[in-house]
Amino acid sequence: MLPENKQDFNSTDSDRAVSLEKKSETLGQLASDQPSPEVKPAIKPVAKQANNPLHGLTLEKIITDLVDYYGWQELGQLIRIKCFIENPSINSSLKFLRKTTWAREKVESLYLYTLREHNRSQMRARGIRV
Repeated sequence: MLPENKQDFNSTDSDRAVSLEKKSETLGQLASDQPSPEVKPAIKPVAKQANNPLHGLTLEKIITDLVDYYGWQELGQLIRIKCFIENPSINSSLKFLRKTTWAREKVESLYLYTLREHNRSQMRARGIRV
């Protein structure tokens, strides 16, 4: 809706200018009252995972250690996955395990079991009852 005469138009503009000045003053006061937000770092630091024995281990290292300990044949019997049974290789296993969550969880579980049993056998050899 346009004002009917020029005088109404000018008063409307001046009213708008006054209201804008009031708003900017109010915003300026609010901004000065509140502390400026702190700048957050782009990368969050990784929390230490003291209770996670898999922390820092790559999937390749886990597979390599299991193959060195059990061999491909026994590893294929313990975890029935085709990439451990037919033409097994580290690369084919990595490709499959990165895509398949349930298989990776089985491999990680076997690795943790093997670590526990290895540690227990070492403690028994030292004469510590477990």
